[in-house]
Amino acid sequence: MVLEELQALLQAVAAGTATPEQGLERLRHLPFEDLGFAQVDHHRALRQGQPEVIFGQGKTVEQIGRIMEAMVARGSNVLVTRLEEVRAVELLAVFPRSFYHAEARCLTLETTPKQEQGRGPILIVAAGTSDLPVASEALVTARFMGNQAELLCDVGVAGIHRLLSRMELLRSATVLIVVAGMEGALPSVVGGLVDRPVIAVPTSVGYGASFGGIAALLGMLNTCASGVTVVNIDNGFGAACAASLMNRI
Repeated sequence: MVLEELQALLQAVAAGTATPEQGLERLRHLPFEDLGFAQVDHHRALRQGQPEVIFGQGKTVEQIGRIMEAMVARGSNVLVTRLEEVRAVELLAVFPRSFYHAEARCLTLETTPKQEQGRGPILIVAAGTSDLPVASEALVTARFMGNQAELLCDVGVAGIHRLLSRMELLRSATVLIVVAGMEGALPSVVGGLVDRPVIAVPTSVGYGASFGGIAALLGMLNTCASGVTVVNIDNGFGAACAASLMNRI
């Protein structure tokens, strides 16, 4: 339940078009619903402006499906992250209105139209094509949360002229999410070029000495560009959540 739905429900009860008992039934599962294996947080949209998101990794198709059913029954839009295609196919058969974003490994189901909430566009900048799965997760999440979002790909520091040729696009964004593996230098470069928040996302892309993204993470944490924020390795979802909150201020 989102804020607008709650206001409409209270107004209906006050106007007499809905009974208190009907209002109570609608609110019965706030703030959460116990499914036994999961406590579905129906109250999160009221607290944070966005419904609970399902982390698909480690959950069975049946578990994900039951959580989705509970959310859809309450009118929530659904985002499932870290979902392999083979499990997504099974869920698509049960929820034919849902859509699977293969590159992002995300599934979305829109039950109510999303309202644009951001002050301006969020730009996701990917250093290389190998970083696209994480960048795509950030893109899908940012759009799911009601933001205008765009992706700029393959502009890493090995060919810095590719990035510099897109300065107008960089400066048009309200918040930037910069995704990079290897040595993780791109967020420092972008952070030195723009006067707006930059969220750095290290990826696990790279050869042995990258240590599964730790080298990029440490490089980003040690950036000399002021104001760069860093999230966890491969956490495109978390970066998009932070960017969405920044975009509402």
